[in-house]
Amino acid sequence: MISRHIIGPKYCNRVTVKQIARYLTGPGNAPKLPSRLAFAFDIDGVLIRGKNVLPAAKEALSILDGNNKLGLKIPFILLTNGGGESEEERCRKLSSQLGVQIHPEQFIQAHTVLKSVVRNYADVPVLVLGGKGDTLRRVAEGYGFQKVYNTLDILAWNPSIWPFHDLTQEERASVKPTDFSKIQFGAIFVFHDPRNWALDIQIMCDVIQSRGIIGGPDESNHARKPVDLVFCNPDLIWRSDFEAPRMGQGAFKVAFQAVFQASFSLTGSTYPHVQFGKPTEATYEFAETMLKHRLQGVPKPSLYMVGDNPESDIAGANAAGWKSILVRTGVYDPHHGPPSHQPTHQAEDVAEAVRWALEQENCS
Repeated sequence: MISRHIIGPKYCNRVTVKQIARYLTGPGNAPKLPSRLAFAFDIDGVLIRGKNVLPAAKEALSILDGNNKLGLKIPFILLTNGGGESEEERCRKLSSQLGVQIHPEQFIQAHTVLKSVVRNYADVPVLVLGGKGDTLRRVAEGYGFQKVYNTLDILAWNPSIWPFHDLTQEERASVKPTDFSKIQFGAIFVFHDPRNWALDIQIMCDVIQSRGIIGGPDESNHARKPVDLVFCNPDLIWRSDFEAPRMGQGAFKVAFQAVFQASFSLTGSTYPHVQFGKPTEATYEFAETMLKHRLQGVPKPSLYMVGDNPESDIAGANAAGWKSILVRTGVYDPHHGPPSHQPTHQAEDVAEAVRWALEQENCS
């Protein structure tokens, strides 16, 4: 399995420092005036609900752009458990929605942290789950993975693997024709929320049970290394423009582990895996390195996380030693009781959150 010294927080942090120093250059990457504080914002439920920008979002970003009493440019990043497309494409859409230029160097989505471990799998066949068609194959290849496949590729190779789904014309056009009897997977990466849970859970179990070669002879299974399993987003629920929260990748993980444990586990336990995304230590260390770079070496900076989910935004920020602000425009509903993790402060929306933080730092 993936050991902590390979893929764990210390490794991720070490690689991220080098990586960010390499690619955090270009326009818009540093504040024009020195600031001792910086923000990380969740997106869904904080800045945006579904396709709609929340009214307070533009006000908050305007304050950070210098519309405060000191005229201070305050650096920020967006830190989300979302994903499903490239950082460049998502930033293009966010810039258009928010009316502010968002650069990839300001943006961390759930699977961005995989850039820090790609060298361990660059030449290893990997199965990537989530997203639409082959979009995430192209994202993974952009990160540096060389041998990337998805469950549609496998279904096209042998439709009897899951006879309850017929590939659409669009899906068939996206597949990579491959003889999977000759492919040994080394890892499964759940980049983003799968579109077809049943298909993906079946193929995950096939790959794990065969230790990488689908349909391989059972007698050779134990001679092969177990398949690594990585989830990028632990969120059970998230907030869209629907009136109630929606199930996230964390729910998919629960479903997979329940099937594996009930049907395939010889020990009665779930399958070992590595977890990224908020609130994991690795993801917050990745984010802190990015924020400190944007602060240009300011000693003892004040880092604020503004989020709507106590389980991911607030828990992760508290564990990282950041200040946390919980807003009431997303997952958290005060009518359902106190939050599961107590924030430094609660605010009605992101604009109020930013104003409160600046008051604490005497920058309002």
